[in-house]
Amino acid sequence: MKQKAPSLLLHYRDRHHAGEVLAGLLVPYRGKEPLVLAVPRGGVPVALPVVETLGCELDLIISRKIGAPGQPELAVGAVCEDGEVLLNRQLVHNLGVSEEYIRNATAAEVAEIRRRLESYRGRRQAAVLQSRVVIVIDDGVATGFTLRAALKFISRQRPRQLILAVPVAPPESLAILARDADQVICSLQPELFWAVGQFYRRFEQLDDAQVQRMLQHVWESKG
Repeated sequence: MKQKAPSLLLHYRDRHHAGEVLAGLLVPYRGKEPLVLAVPRGGVPVALPVVETLGCELDLIISRKIGAPGQPELAVGAVCEDGEVLLNRQLVHNLGVSEEYIRNATAAEVAEIRRRLESYRGRRQAAVLQSRVVIVIDDGVATGFTLRAALKFISRQRPRQLILAVPVAPPESLAILARDADQVICSLQPELFWAVGQFYRRFEQLDDAQVQRMLQHVWESKG
């Protein structure tokens, strides 16, 4: 099921505002003890108002693209921390990408994912996903390819329900992502889409230190 955008919403002031809008749409999950998984970096400040509104647990989900040989921005695949690869098989075939290249690139990206998770979490244990209502939050979606890998990873952990909640995404990307989630909630679904940042008045780059401070504030407040 997909939720349409409020008719007058054209952009967000910043990521916190986007999170407030999403929190309003996610109120039906309050009392169901959901787990919010934020996609760092940009998904973390969006997730904070949701966590506060729902009074729920916060953790992280990271997926990484596997770039084509010599074209690192062109994704031939994507992977999460368990190493299970989502491939764009047509592109792999067309470019003649070898299995060895994919294997080596996957190992490098998995190592980077684990490094980042350890950096953000510190000694904190990862949340248990099995039998939970899981809500995945990012600050927006363009093609959604790497996010699909994240949704598939979560599905392998057998959650009770998997919801994707994002502030902005083109309808065609949402239609693809809806195959891997029980529900997709998106408050702004523009037909004309160039980049996530065009729908925010403020869309500054975040560094790891900022994200770590946000996470520690939430985790320490919840004991």
